[in-house]
Amino acid sequence: MSRTTIADVARVADVSKATVSRVLAGQSKYIREETRQRVQKAVEELGYRPSDMARSLKSKRSCTLGIVGYGLEFFGPSCTISGIEQEASELGYTLLLHLIRQPETNNVEELLERMQSRYVDGIIWAVPEIGENHAWLENKTLWPSVPIIFLSTEPRPDRFVAAVDNHNGGLMATRHLIAQGCQNIGLITGPLGWWEARQRKLGWKDALEGVGLPRKEGFVVEGNWSATSGEHGLTQLLTRYPEIDGIVACNDRMAVGALKRARQMGRCVPEDLAIIGYDDVQDAEYFYPALSTMRQDMIELGRLAVRKLGQVIEAEHNNVLCPPEAVILQPELIVRTSSLLRK
Repeated sequence: MSRTTIADVARVADVSKATVSRVLAGQSKYIREETRQRVQKAVEELGYRPSDMARSLKSKRSCTLGIVGYGLEFFGPSCTISGIEQEASELGYTLLLHLIRQPETNNVEELLERMQSRYVDGIIWAVPEIGENHAWLENKTLWPSVPIIFLSTEPRPDRFVAAVDNHNGGLMATRHLIAQGCQNIGLITGPLGWWEARQRKLGWKDALEGVGLPRKEGFVVEGNWSATSGEHGLTQLLTRYPEIDGIVACNDRMAVGALKRARQMGRCVPEDLAIIGYDDVQDAEYFYPALSTMRQDMIELGRLAVRKLGQVIEAEHNNVLCPPEAVILQPELIVRTSSLLRK
């Protein structure tokens, strides 16, 4: 069955297509009431529905955002996508979501072309900066013709970025353990191919250097964001350096693994070993002991990205220059039992 068109409505109402368009757009000031009613009757009889795509082409706006994401099994990315959806819904945008399975790839040309073929107004690139997977940005010919904002990536002067200050997060977490009296603080990082993991490690390093505490390379083990890697990481650290009395785990899942392993190795937390995580997952306060952590509001990060992209889209639609900028959210220290000050 063929779709009813505006030409069909015009034929049944015995008017021109332009008259139908004006009636549907509410521009019937100079159209006789009898004609307007005839058009409305034809619309109802034929079940005509205006084409969203046609309206998009005419207005050059689709009210659709393209989202390129990765890692919904991880806490941060899943919260970010949730925030994007919430803000987009409130602002009247629909979403076209594409999930990348191999984030290390630079083969994005086909993906961006597919997004633009669906007439998206803008794109949110919510794929973490891993290794060289953002190298494609050096080739300006690959950049989309619509505005694009990048999440969780290193700020650069030629692009819009929304991110959390991961360096400050690592700095604050380590300084907190120093304030508790810890003298030998180990670090369980995320995969160091990730920009966020490298930034948190740098914050740990700078905090220790700032007070002259040891920061041996052996005090660092690389995890993969999983609880199992946190468990194995603590085993390695305490086996090599039994004197370690504080642990910064770069996400809460790894911190939970470290908590489990500490008990198995006979270390009391926080009396023998203070532990702090990163993320503030929903159940962090219900762990035993309750987990100190760095809260990063990833839902707000997603919302922020949509608001900023919407501003850029509106500015470009009105031929107003909107210079690239980075919007940075600050993490918050949440102190619970796992790192409380010792008596």
